[in-house]
Amino acid sequence: MLGRVQCFSYAVLAGLLPLPAWAGCGSALCSINTNWDAQGAWTEPGARFDLRYEFIDQDQPMSGDSRVGVGEIPREHDEVRTINRNWVATLDYAFSQRLGVSVSLPVVDRSHDHIHNDVGGPEPETWNFTEAGDARALGRYHLGESGEAGVGLLFGVKLPTGDFKVQNDDGERAERTLQPGTGTTDALLGGYYRAPGSGHGAWFAQVLWQVALEERDDYRPGDRASVDLGYRHPLNERFAALLQLNLLYRDRDSGAQAEPEDSGGHFAFIGPGLSYNLGRDTQLYGFVQVPLYQYVNGVQLTADWSLVVGLATRF
Repeated sequence: MLGRVQCFSYAVLAGLLPLPAWAGCGSALCSINTNWDAQGAWTEPGARFDLRYEFIDQDQPMSGDSRVGVGEIPREHDEVRTINRNWVATLDYAFSQRLGVSVSLPVVDRSHDHIHNDVGGPEPETWNFTEAGDARALGRYHLGESGEAGVGLLFGVKLPTGDFKVQNDDGERAERTLQPGTGTTDALLGGYYRAPGSGHGAWFAQVLWQVALEERDDYRPGDRASVDLGYRHPLNERFAALLQLNLLYRDRDSGAQAEPEDSGGHFAFIGPGLSYNLGRDTQLYGFVQVPLYQYVNGVQLTADWSLVVGLATRF
């Protein structure tokens, strides 16, 4: 039983969808990895489910790698604050010890405030919505023998299931970077490596690249590349200490509905966490993620910290 507990604790470090969306008006999904399938913690066929909650309060405008005040650098919109409360549900099925697929759907609860600098003077604008986001399906194929150590491939697609025409109470449509969906179909390609660590610990490394295959209604999101490193150290049969390093590069958006001057950048985050075993097949986990380095193009909203809590189980 202890071996399975350790495997499950390791599992919450692993992830297939570390795809944060940092943009000028502050839409975001956290980059913490919380799925286990690519890491092979469970090699037998079967279904697994993960439900996580994210809280990301983006209240700090930045330009380059420097903090700025609201409106300090003039823009058509002076971004003030975005609060993201996201629920992300992931269902995974392993067909065999080598082949599996994971499907994920976020529900985005987002509030956003900015100041529109119109010819008639500054005008505050606000959006509040709860909408389903873009679904993602990601397959995996393990190249080596089953078990804790090995290399695998990741391949999949992000589907345009999220709305990209959300309006506020005044009938104003939100900028495309604020919308719960991009409207585009994106390809996903990557790989991972996992290995046992000292003292029954375990670590992993993963890379993932995402690129939009099309432009939709004059908007194309920038390409993204992420690198994730994680380590787990068991404290006892129930608790394990977790640590992740998440790196992200995001290219500028393009198209007539995009804001290329205020989109894209590169980021580095560190995320300490803790997992707690509720039983052989169920685990609670939590992470606090803080930025080590952030560089944004133009002016964008950023967060000083983010919170992820969740529950993972297999059946």
